[in-house]
Amino acid sequence: MLTQEENDRLTRVGPGTPGGEFMRRYWQPAALSEELPPGGAPVPVRLLGEDLVLFRDETGHPGLLGIHCSHRGADLSYGRLEDGGLRCIYHGWLFDRSGRCLEQPGEPTGSTFHERIRHTAYPCHEQAGIIFTYMGPGEPPLFPAYEFLLAPPDHTYATKYYEECNYLQGNEGNFDPQHLSFLHRFFKPRDDADFRNAIHAADPAPQIEPVDTGFGMHLYAIRKAEGNRRFVKVRSFIMPSAGCVGSRGEAGYNVNWHVPIDDEHHWRYGIWFDRTGPVDPSERSRARASVAENYRLKRNKANRYLQDREEMKTSTFLGMGKDFVVHDSFVTESEGPIYDRTIEHLGYTDRGLIHMRKIMLDAIRDVENGREPRGVVRDVALNQWPDLIARDDILPAEVDWKDHWKGRSTQPVGSGAR
Repeated sequence: MLTQEENDRLTRVGPGTPGGEFMRRYWQPAALSEELPPGGAPVPVRLLGEDLVLFRDETGHPGLLGIHCSHRGADLSYGRLEDGGLRCIYHGWLFDRSGRCLEQPGEPTGSTFHERIRHTAYPCHEQAGIIFTYMGPGEPPLFPAYEFLLAPPDHTYATKYYEECNYLQGNEGNFDPQHLSFLHRFFKPRDDADFRNAIHAADPAPQIEPVDTGFGMHLYAIRKAEGNRRFVKVRSFIMPSAGCVGSRGEAGYNVNWHVPIDDEHHWRYGIWFDRTGPVDPSERSRARASVAENYRLKRNKANRYLQDREEMKTSTFLGMGKDFVVHDSFVTESEGPIYDRTIEHLGYTDRGLIHMRKIMLDAIRDVENGREPRGVVRDVALNQWPDLIARDDILPAEVDWKDHWKGRSTQPVGSGAR
């Protein structure tokens, strides 16, 4: 378990908090590109406890500003997109993407008052269908050269889901491989991933081994398979709040990126990555099948996730359909807005999340001591991440499970599972 202070340091993300200062050292998703089409209206955004407005200027570049005008606080998300920036409709003050005030129409001719205004502004970078932002101090670090972010546009697909709980609860579920033996169990065939489902069900007590990496952590889960073989899962925790979780064998993986809205709500961004070709349209459709308007889940806490007790007898272990996003949201939201980790009872199967918390707490201390936290780079030569992976492999018992993937000589498992 954690102390109350440790739990607060990890879960409180507002300006000035230890956890908030840590989270602000990384590029974070602010919105999907589809939310801000060219010529579209500005979008109000709440991120890390701050109220902001996202807009595209006339050149098509995204900008992220404090939502309240520096003059008298009017909401800039209602503003006009013109003359190189975003103009407040209260008194006409005009701001560009960098937060400079370009015009103050009510001031006397020749006034330099506008030059002394520096509105809250955060740099943006658009990649892989997502608009990212850096909300920390000073110059931003290098944008991370993760393979899934730099792939051709049609080789990735991104969407997001609203979750009514702290971001850490969502991300911890990514590094708890033992729950696959229960929460996501299916009784009826689903697709080529079902033999994985059978292995998960047959061996609910995997060997679990965390290993440090430059970006965060590898987490291995080793289960018994038929014929004196082992089923080895490798997942990657990406600082500060993301994970490669869905193996596609040699083709790629899926990523869950948990972004705090505030202390008690977050967005789960889902990114599908395929290095061998375009993401299949059917996968895009499945990714959106559970979502209603505004990226909210159709099955949610208000309707008890439409749990079906008859389905629990014949089809799925939990009776909430077959979408893993729904399953995960039920669990993490049911823990409450901010889970009290001072009362939990952790066991062997929690080795991954215990190590992940340690890495994060160490990084928070690094920031407090003026050091760059793990995964933040400013040297182009260090901005390489060949070990960022998610794999499922069946190995002969005599093959060492650790770093087995480096030789790419294993038998890859079919795509589509967690």
